[in-house]
Amino acid sequence: MQSLTRDEARDRSHLIAVDHYEIALDLTGAGDTFESRTTIRFRSAEPGTSTFADLAATTLRSATSNGAVLDLAAAYDADRRRLRLDGLAADNVLVVDAVMAYSHDGEGLHRHVDPADGLTYLYAMSFLDAAPRWFACFDQPDLKARVTLEVRCPQGWVVSGNGPAVSDGDGTWRLESTGPLATYFTTFVAGPYHVVRDEHDGIPLALLARRSLADDLDREAPEIFATTRRCFDELHRLFGHRYPWGEYHQAFVPDFNAGAMENPGCVTLRDGMVFRSRVSDSQRLERELVIAHEMAHMWFGDLVTMQWWDDLWLNESFAEYLGQRVIGDEAWVSFGADRKSWGHAADRRPSTHPVAGNDAVDAHTALTSFDGISYAKGASVLRQLATHLGDGVFLDGLRRYIAAHADANARFADLLDAWTAAGATDLDEWAEAWLRTTGLDELSVVDGALVRHSPQGTPRVHAIEVAVLDDAGQEIGAQHVTAAADRTTLSLPPGIVLPDARDDTWAKLVLPESAWSAMPELLPRLTDPRSRVAVWNALRLAAADAEVAPDLAFRFALSALAAETDDAILVAGTRWVGDTVLARYLDEPTASAAGAEYAATTLRVAETAEPGSGRQLTAARASVAATDDAPMLESWLAERDVPAGLVVDTELRWSILTRLAALGAADDAAIDAELERDRSSEGTVHAARCRAARPDPAAKAAAWAVLMTDPDCSNYVLYALADGFWQPHQRALTRPYVAAYFTDIGPASTLRSGFTADRLALRAYPSTAVAESTVAATADLLRDQTLPTGVHRSIADAGDDLRRAVEVRRRFGLAPDVA
Repeated sequence: MQSLTRDEARDRSHLIAVDHYEIALDLTGAGDTFESRTTIRFRSAEPGTSTFADLAATTLRSATSNGAVLDLAAAYDADRRRLRLDGLAADNVLVVDAVMAYSHDGEGLHRHVDPADGLTYLYAMSFLDAAPRWFACFDQPDLKARVTLEVRCPQGWVVSGNGPAVSDGDGTWRLESTGPLATYFTTFVAGPYHVVRDEHDGIPLALLARRSLADDLDREAPEIFATTRRCFDELHRLFGHRYPWGEYHQAFVPDFNAGAMENPGCVTLRDGMVFRSRVSDSQRLERELVIAHEMAHMWFGDLVTMQWWDDLWLNESFAEYLGQRVIGDEAWVSFGADRKSWGHAADRRPSTHPVAGNDAVDAHTALTSFDGISYAKGASVLRQLATHLGDGVFLDGLRRYIAAHADANARFADLLDAWTAAGATDLDEWAEAWLRTTGLDELSVVDGALVRHSPQGTPRVHAIEVAVLDDAGQEIGAQHVTAAADRTTLSLPPGIVLPDARDDTWAKLVLPESAWSAMPELLPRLTDPRSRVAVWNALRLAAADAEVAPDLAFRFALSALAAETDDAILVAGTRWVGDTVLARYLDEPTASAAGAEYAATTLRVAETAEPGSGRQLTAARASVAATDDAPMLESWLAERDVPAGLVVDTELRWSILTRLAALGAADDAAIDAELERDRSSEGTVHAARCRAARPDPAAKAAAWAVLMTDPDCSNYVLYALADGFWQPHQRALTRPYVAAYFTDIGPASTLRSGFTADRLALRAYPSTAVAESTVAATADLLRDQTLPTGVHRSIADAGDDLRRAVEVRRRFGLAPDVA
């Protein structure tokens, strides 16, 4: 399938303007398809010329253009998903009658049958090339139009979408958008959803989830609504512009690929955010941040929409920044602990790109730029800009931008103009340094001066706090620094100096050997969690660059995690130790001993933490994932000898069983028994992960066959199989599949598209085979020009992470894996 190019989109937007979509869907039929009839009213600036509409139909029944019946054989190219329209008039009406296919990959019109009760749920995900999978359209962000949607569905279903939904009582629902929509955020959900309603400041609110989650949604609704109300109040204050989309629904839907999608009036979110078991404080904070992020999009992205995908950062960076800002200080700690490391990794890979202007030559390429740079780096850069401009100018510029371009599209240059009108100066120079270059600056303290090194050659101004610690880890001095030169003299007492002690900027902090030697003792004593985040990020970057030995990094982490009180830092730290240090940096004999020590340490934290706390749950999860003590896990599963306050509920049971399966201590019968206890969508996914994790040749072969050859496997089950397949201690068993990945992933990528294909390539990559041969095989595969852009990016990123792990082992004399 050819993706729409930037040049094609530019030509089409110069030629036509779309006024209105009328979409009529019939969802009452049986089978894997539905009926879609679209009427598009649009104008042409050049009558007599030609253009094309986008359509991915299973069967195109008919199409008429200005009353003339089109010759479908001549006009419709199913492979390119394009319907050619010749002889345009000044005013045009296109009517397309088609049969479309439901999807099971989280894109287009996704259909999910809940195994808990057999009920069917639908939602539309239109993002990046997916809208034509459920209605005919001109699928590009700068051709916004009003949308009327009519949905015929079974009696008893609920429909929600971009505008208030009105039912005529016989299963037909009608929705009208309150403003023009881009195709990529046109949506609806339909099914026997459980609905909880509320209201705030004149805005009707609703939450939707599967009926099998009804009790969980009822329990979680007060907290979700409280966050929603708080976000509305703060975003109204920041933007000075009321929410423009009428009602505000948040639909928690199954099998959702992203965290959430900012559809105006009807945000869709992963239904895993309707917690059915106990969760950590960090997970609750993450949900708050997702709610804030998506609501910020109602203005930044939806009301004012980027003109083309190369300005997608205008959506994501701002929503990320504003989401953290709305939630507050604890959000910035979580951002530093988790989101920044994601962005740091992306900004140091060969696939890095500038925050602004990501060279999205087509929509497929744009999808690859939805990464830690567009989100985390962009938000960090905006945080620096707010400091650089001052909050008054920063917010005034945003308000001017929203007012000038509401209901329309805009470019980065328009935002710069708005800030300039608000009083900003030298923005072009600032933007060039921060937004149009790649990589991280390095900040260190040498001979009483803050030293800035800019590997990319474009110096950036950093507004940061530099702090000094004494031998007991107490902060004995701090200085605000605006580092505009390569050397900035400091006036601080002697001690261990920590650049960017409040984790305010985007840079690699380079610490001397003396500081690294002292940090395992000092870090647990730092009272400011932002300082602990800054040290953690410095450690992760130094370890990835083979500047700190992995055994020292492990000792450092073990000491810090044992005393860490902030749940977000604990979650990020345990994930890094388990997924990176133990699984990749340390060789197998060293990792085995270190893993046992790590499991024991995290178990002690779980046993001594406040009963029922997020800290206890996070530590218990980490211990479960690392331990080889099958009898202990079996006793926990039987709810014996469990740390006081720790509840072995549904999700924790599956975590325990997954580890038992990986250890060979849980067979198919045990997995079947647990699935019988949890006949849910979530249980089905967990069971797939357990089966793939078993150290059994037949289990591995079965999982691999589905991963690489089954086009009908649902996306969540696919991801679970990939997650469970590669176990570090099973390298001998999975060795044949290392070579198989490099021969099979290309053909497998033709069976799927978009997010699913890209994510499969990433998750199924043999990341536990830390060897030069894996690096070489990756390089060979990346020469294949037929790989889809996103799949190529996934393989390149996974390969670069593995290359770093190989270099870490080589640098410190640790054995590579046999691959």
